[in-house]
Amino acid sequence: MDRIFSGAQPTGNLHLGNYLGAIRNWVALQKDFECVFCVVDLHAITVWQDPQELRSNIRELAASMIASGIDPQKHVLFNQSQVSAHAELAWIFNCVARIGWLNRMTQFKEKAGKNRENASLGLYAYPSLMAADILAYKATHVPVGEDQKQHLELTRDIAIKFNNDFGVDFFPTPEPLILGPATRVMSLREGTKKMSKSDTSDMSRLNMTDDADTLSRKIRKAKTDAEPLPSEAAGLEGRPEARNLVTIYAALMDQGVDAVLSEHGGTQFSGFKQALTDVVVDKLAPITTEMARLKNDIPYIDSVLSKGADRADAIAQPILREVKEIVGFLNR
Repeated sequence: MDRIFSGAQPTGNLHLGNYLGAIRNWVALQKDFECVFCVVDLHAITVWQDPQELRSNIRELAASMIASGIDPQKHVLFNQSQVSAHAELAWIFNCVARIGWLNRMTQFKEKAGKNRENASLGLYAYPSLMAADILAYKATHVPVGEDQKQHLELTRDIAIKFNNDFGVDFFPTPEPLILGPATRVMSLREGTKKMSKSDTSDMSRLNMTDDADTLSRKIRKAKTDAEPLPSEAAGLEGRPEARNLVTIYAALMDQGVDAVLSEHGGTQFSGFKQALTDVVVDKLAPITTEMARLKNDIPYIDSVLSKGADRADAIAQPILREVKEIVGFLNR
């Protein structure tokens, strides 16, 4: 069976955008692939993290994935720092990748900003670690969003160069898994900005930790305009807040925007917000409730991650051992 690797950083304050943009898709992939899901905490420390918050965020992300439907019995769920193959293979790939390749990575330029000289070496070498994450398991497919396509291309380049440098056919060139148009969830307070944990207003986002009453209140107070909903998507042009609420409804109901508007076109926002609240609470509240329960069961979450790390290690270590043989290292 084809193998998927996918991971997310433990950044805390998970929200609806994280769920619709990644976690829900991973749940669906479990039916057709062998899946390796990773909480990428090594990537998280490319920028400074408070140790206590980092530990909490690792557990929160694991809890959200399980609550959303990731099955840690059938698939592998672990945190990256517990499997040493990631860091070891990343160093080897640092010696395979070229400076010119990394200089072209647009995400480093965006994250480092104008203060590049003060960015960590880890942030610069992030794509080599991402390549190691994927190739340590010889993953055949990687679900990617727009912001990670360039990094996956680099992973493919590293795999090809490693094979060519050592005259082997060892690493696969993993394929991107495009899961259809990404659901771009925007702020409830400003429809031109992405929903983000860094927004100072908690009313701008639907958090995975919000209870049903809080979800309902946030939708009720979400910014809209004075016009009723149009009957087709073209009528949402220039109405970012309206488009955002319709997009959220469509994504949670697995419908197209046009299908939603054919049902709700002409409705005032007071009525549509109630319909949206019903959908959000129905789909999200059970997840948030289960996530809260799991977050409080620290021994269980730690046990899941530890067992997952053992299973991940069992896949990665034989691959790493072969890599060391190919490179010319002495294995114990």
